[in-house]
This record gives sequence, structure tokens and C-alpha cells, in this order.
Amino acid sequence: MPSVDGPEPYFKMAAPPVLSTNVITSGNPYGVVLKLALPTVFAMLSQSIVNEIDIVFFSQLPCPESSNAQAALFPCLIVLWAFGGSLSAISVGTQALTARRFAEGNSERSGAVLLNSWVFSSVASLAFSVLGVVALPWLLGTLISSEPVRIAAESYLGWRIWGITSMVLTFSFKSFFDGIGKTHVHLWSALIMNALNVVLCLAFVLGYFGMPRLGMEGAGIAAFGSTWVGLFIMIGWALKKQYRATYRPFDFRKLDRGLTRDILRLSIPSGVATLAVMSGFAMFAMIVGRLDTLVGAKIVAGACPSASGEPINSAATTVIVGVLKLTFTACLAFGTATATLVGQSLGEGQGKKAAHFGWVSVRLGILIFGVVGFLEGVVFPNEILGFMTHSPAVQAAALAPMRLMGLCTPLIAVGMILTQALFGAGNSVFVMIVELVLHFGCLVPLAWLLGITFGFGLIGIWTAAAVYAFLLTSVMVFKFSRGDWQRIVI
Repeated sequence: MPSVDGPEPYFKMAAPPVLSTNVITSGNPYGVVLKLALPTVFAMLSQSIVNEIDIVFFSQLPCPESSNAQAALFPCLIVLWAFGGSLSAISVGTQALTARRFAEGNSERSGAVLLNSWVFSSVASLAFSVLGVVALPWLLGTLISSEPVRIAAESYLGWRIWGITSMVLTFSFKSFFDGIGKTHVHLWSALIMNALNVVLCLAFVLGYFGMPRLGMEGAGIAAFGSTWVGLFIMIGWALKKQYRATYRPFDFRKLDRGLTRDILRLSIPSGVATLAVMSGFAMFAMIVGRLDTLVGAKIVAGACPSASGEPINSAATTVIVGVLKLTFTACLAFGTATATLVGQSLGEGQGKKAAHFGWVSVRLGILIFGVVGFLEGVVFPNEILGFMTHSPAVQAAALAPMRLMGLCTPLIAVGMILTQALFGAGNSVFVMIVELVLHFGCLVPLAWLLGITFGFGLIGIWTAAAVYAFLLTSVMVFKFSRGDWQRIVI
């Protein structure tokens, strides 16, 4: 396999670098991980709430508008991440290269990574936005069978699709600051962005402050406006003298096609993995929608007279995903911090230190997210679901899958942390292959078999997700323990 730097062997020992005196890999490893991870956790949780707050606001709408909006949100986020998320994978290459160059003491080169990353992101995200607008009717027609749900989704994505550029550029700047250990920068941006989103949702979703009540379309307007504000905050931070003078991230003389190729070579496999994940979960959502269609057919036939006709399973899935995504976002934040520590350690030429940081993060993840998952799945699932939806039918449908996934949370945390650690090491091709195999060889077919063919319904579909999580974690633990990723040169 070729090296990202040229025809040299992909696996080899790096020459001892000229080390930066500002690396953050020294000290108690548990303290180092927590110091780096906690701002990232709070920032990503806050940013994730931009989507999750929508579920809460939708629950305040009258039925069936509330259930239609909640049912539409999950496929909307899949479409959004299929376009914006795949491009946002440029953060993998940006962070990995920034961390290596920073640890080697090359601040100018670290800034050049950001410059080439955000310039490419600007052009590509605009192209993807236009493509998304053109493809939107077909995509939603394929994903959503219910016309009221599809109409709600179109009104929401009509705004959010134009926020792809702000999403991708934010990830470029975030990954740079994460790579140099300044994880607090994105925290401030995310907190302000999320506060603004709440105010805008009150205004446009529910019609406060004299504004029209637009329902789900209003949530799209709120997210569109707040994400652009978040990006401008990140750009403003990069324009501060201490960063502008040291890293020169806006010096266009440092545009370098070769460096852009290096960023993309590391990022494209992650983008493909993201597309695999989104495609897999799109099919997952379609299977859930098929379940609702079958229930609807039984209502028409009189075989299920007690059912309400709401898209109960789709709404329940959106609620479950909304709750668990906050937890998984925190897991991802731990993984992102781990990727920085792995990247900087490898930049210092210390592979064993990189591995130690990975396992320290795993231990912390099991402890922290084991408690979180126990609270979500065992102690407070009814209370959480009652807060997220006012529909008794949706609450009842979501309860068993919620318990199952809560118990799986520490397992998922380990898988996500090690996935990001391998990204930080530059081993993105391996992660891509694993995601492709598991989504299309396990998650999708097993969800259909358990949920539809064998008639286990929603709990059968979510059991397939639990099996996928177990296999992903097992593979990542095996790969990380081998340690061959320590010899990747980028």
C-alpha cells in the first residue's frame, strides 16, 4: 500500500522529529485525556443539541403534526449527513496532519494544513449543496413513504441543505484547533450557536416573539442561521493575532495541491465510511418505515383496530436516535481527543505512548459511559421518553429498544473511541472497509430479517443495531491491540 507522502513503504519507522515544546502529551495520561476531552465533549454535545432540541420543540406541536415532524427528522438527518457529513470527514485528514506537524514543531506547516482544508471545503460544500437541492425530491421520495412526513421533511431540508457549507467549514477549523490541543475554541462557538438556535426555534417553530409558527420548517430556519453564526465565531478565533501570526491560516501563498491531496488521501476513506454509515442507517430507517406501512395495512384491514395510524415506529426511532446521539456524540468527542493524542504522540515518534493514550481513553469511556448507559437504559428510560415525546404510543414503542441500547452504550463507546484513534494514526482505509462490511453485511440484512421477516418488530430491528455495535467494537479492539498502525507515516 502506498504512503500518503509518495512511493515509499506505507509502514515504516519515522525519523526522530524536531519536537514542539507545546505538545500536550506529557503528564498523567488520565488527566491529559480528560483535560483535552471534556471541552470537546461539551462542545460536541452542545452542537448536537442543535438537532436534538428540535425533537423537544416538535413534541409541543399538536398531533399528528408532532409525530410527522419527529418521524421526518431521522431521514432528514441521514440526508444531511450523507452530503455534509461525508465532506466533513475532511476533518480526519486535517486533524491527523495538524497534530503530526504541530508535534514536530512545524507551526507554519500546521497552518498550511488548515488553509488547504478550508479552501477545498468551501468549493466542495457549495457543489454538494447544489447537488443536494437537485437530488432532494428523489431522496425523500425513496426514504419516506408517508406523504405528510415527506412534506414536513422537504420544508426542513429546504433550509438545512444550504447549511452544508457552514457545517463542513466548521469541521475544518475545529479539527485544526483540536489538532493543536485547543479544544476550548469549538466549545465557545458551539455554546453560542446552540443558545441562538433555542431562541430561533422558539420564534419560528412555536411562533414566539410575534413570529409565524412554521413548525418543522422553522426548525430548519433556526439551524441554518445558528450554524453560520457558529462558523463565523470559529473564523474570528483563527483571525486572532496569536493564531494568525503563528500559523498564517489565511496566507494563500501556502496553497499546495500536494498537501490538499495528502489531506484528502486520509479523509476520503473516512468520507466513504460516513456514506456507508448514512446509507446503512437510511436503509435502517426505510425498514422502520416499512414496519409502519405494514401496521397501517393491518389498520385498514381491521386486523389492528387499537392502532392509531400515526407513524409510531418511525417517530419512536427518531426519539431513540435523538437521545442516544447525545451519548454517542460524547463518545465521539472522547475519540476525537484520543485522535489528537495519538497523532501528537506519533509525531513525537512515540508509538507506545500513543497506544497507552488509546487504552486510557477506553478505560475512561467504559467507566463514564457505562454509568450514562445504565441511567438511560435502566434507571430513567420512561422519564427520558416522556420528556422527548407526549405520544403514549411512541413512548411504549421506544421503551424496549431504549433499554437495549442503553445497556450497549459502554460497548459502543469503546468502538467509537478506537475508531477515532485509528483515524488519528492515519489508518482510515481500514475503518472504511470495516464500516462497509458491517453496515451492508450485518446491520441492514439483519434488521430486515429480525424486524420484518421474523416479525419481531421494532425491538428486532434495534437488536440488529446492537449486534452491529458488538462486531464493530470487537474488530476495533483487535486492530488497535495489534499496534501496526504505529508505523504509518503521514
